[in-house]
Amino acid sequence: MAFTKLYRPPERKPKTFTTWQTLVLSYQALGVVYGALATSFLNVAVALELPNPSEDVLLGFVSIITWTTTLLVLVKYTFVVIQADDHGEGGTFAIYSLLTRHVNFKTKFTMQNTRLKSDESMRYYSGGSVLKSKTKKFLEGSVVAQSLITFLVLLATCMVIGDGVLTPSSCVLPALQGIVASSPKVTQGYVIAMSVAVLVALFAVQRYGTSKIAFTFSPVMVMWCVGNACIGVYNTLKYHPSMIRGVSPHYIVKFFQIDHKTAWNFLGTGFLSITGAEAMFADLGHFNKRSIQVAFLVWVYPSTIITYVGMAAFLLKNPDQVDNAFYASIPKSVYWPMFVVSTLAAIVSSQSMISASFSLIKQSMALDCFPRVKIVHTSSKHEGQIYSPEINYTLMVLCVVLILGFKDAQALTNACGVVVIWVMIITTCLAALVMLVIWDTNVLLICAFFVPCVTLEGIFLASMMRKIPQGGWVPYAISVVLLTIMLSWTYGRSRRSRYNAERKMSLAELNHTLAKGNIHRTPGICFFCTDLVNGIPPIIRHYLQNTNSVRQIMVILTLRTLPIKTVLPEERFIVGKLGIDGVYRCIVQFGYKDVMSMDGEDYLAAVVAKLQEVAETSAEREMLDLAIKDGAVFVMGRVVLQAGKNEGFVARWTINYIYRFIQKNCRSALMPLQLPMDNTMQVGMLYEI
Repeated sequence: MAFTKLYRPPERKPKTFTTWQTLVLSYQALGVVYGALATSFLNVAVALELPNPSEDVLLGFVSIITWTTTLLVLVKYTFVVIQADDHGEGGTFAIYSLLTRHVNFKTKFTMQNTRLKSDESMRYYSGGSVLKSKTKKFLEGSVVAQSLITFLVLLATCMVIGDGVLTPSSCVLPALQGIVASSPKVTQGYVIAMSVAVLVALFAVQRYGTSKIAFTFSPVMVMWCVGNACIGVYNTLKYHPSMIRGVSPHYIVKFFQIDHKTAWNFLGTGFLSITGAEAMFADLGHFNKRSIQVAFLVWVYPSTIITYVGMAAFLLKNPDQVDNAFYASIPKSVYWPMFVVSTLAAIVSSQSMISASFSLIKQSMALDCFPRVKIVHTSSKHEGQIYSPEINYTLMVLCVVLILGFKDAQALTNACGVVVIWVMIITTCLAALVMLVIWDTNVLLICAFFVPCVTLEGIFLASMMRKIPQGGWVPYAISVVLLTIMLSWTYGRSRRSRYNAERKMSLAELNHTLAKGNIHRTPGICFFCTDLVNGIPPIIRHYLQNTNSVRQIMVILTLRTLPIKTVLPEERFIVGKLGIDGVYRCIVQFGYKDVMSMDGEDYLAAVVAKLQEVAETSAEREMLDLAIKDGAVFVMGRVVLQAGKNEGFVARWTINYIYRFIQKNCRSALMPLQLPMDNTMQVGMLYEI
């Protein structure tokens, strides 16, 4: 029986939201998505190096930040990249998944491909312009291009998470640093201790879920945006109202003409104003497009620009306060209330990258290129709102280590953003590819998007290279470790999939083996748990050859989690008969909020009842009834890969050491299942590749 069509995920139509639901989600998005963007001036103020700034220099400062935010956040992410989602999920993995559903990726080193042959004849997948067809044909025929795209996606994901480790530390520490300037009795040691305590508390509440956290954090971000906008207007009117002229882009050119070295160095600082932009796209699965767009346009964008204008106006009259620009610009009458709000906002700003890390790990697991970790769905209404305990506490430990290691806000800020710029460049390239191959956009519009974005991002990248020796190497090091894990896991899983595909049992071989006189059919039911959808896994051959025994009823069982809240009992099982009497195939379906239990007599009775629907004779039905009384056993396979001597040194080291170590220490694919432990056995098999 072919299960390809049955196993294919159901068509997912975009969920529609009312105006009220969109407004509620946009309010929540403030507390999850935009924390890093809305608090960017804390990092910019710490890293600012403008000795004795003149009016033209400060106008250039405002202009660079205004147009960087406008082009790379407002235009690129808010209106273009956010459209390249995959069933509501965002991030580089979502773009990759979208591409693999339209372009047939078939390299040896690639992620799980969910594309079906029947897709090629669908109108949505075929046709289009000549350029689209040629590009698609080139991608499908080029192993190098497919491998390069896969590598870039893995690299971008690792870099987002690598920078995400820095984000909580680099947000909380600068915020609490403000207390040192106003209270000399408070030493840096106290600030570090408070920062560690705040971060531990932040990661401890992640288990309560995005929705509860958002409703707690969103009021803080509203106060933060409104408060900073008011202070920005106040400072602008009080110190230099004409500073608003800085929104004109010609002041960027003027800034470089006056002092090109300072302007060039400032580009690296100016980029810190948009380092939370990638999280906006990665967090898409927690909300929806319209809510993220509304939150940015109504709250974050105007508040941010007004704050920078007010800060520049203040610095024009107080150039000696450059080292403490943000806190010094706050009027004394509201200093302490704003300090409290800024500390809370810094905590919120950490949330965007934490949530983005959860989403990216979930997407990478779905494509089978990250070791399995526990994923908890924290909402029954929104599938994308998730939490992972292992990832959460790993991030917490790394954040604490970074604060204890750097001990200084400026040193931490220097390390920020140096890898995110690579992610933005990769996202620009992937988005342009989607526009060409999937959306079939006019080539002039693609160039109008791609050329300005990649040019501007390339300039920022060149400017930020000087930060690598100053601490920027840290996110690179974290990214390399993550990339090693992901590449090793992806390579190992792809080799295992090839082994299964090449050596899986045919139906004729299974019938011939079971028909032999040396195979004893004992009473009862045996469930062989496997993740192979089509075909019979080699481990069944291994089991039969070494035990010469199997139950009278043998069911090859595959677990499937659907992108819906729950699966009705009558839709739980998809069954089919495989050749000889007593051998069946069964797919067990669960929703993401279902309890994955296969324990108890009720489960066994439900499976047998479904099997009886495909039974062809009364004798077969009677055999199924008798099998219930004799009980069931669950057989789980554990495969160990071993690279042969003919493999190269890198392949042997990757498979025999890195992949095997990861496999031993990660969760099994069947771990979420609740199986009767007394009736469960594990069969090991060595795959020599």
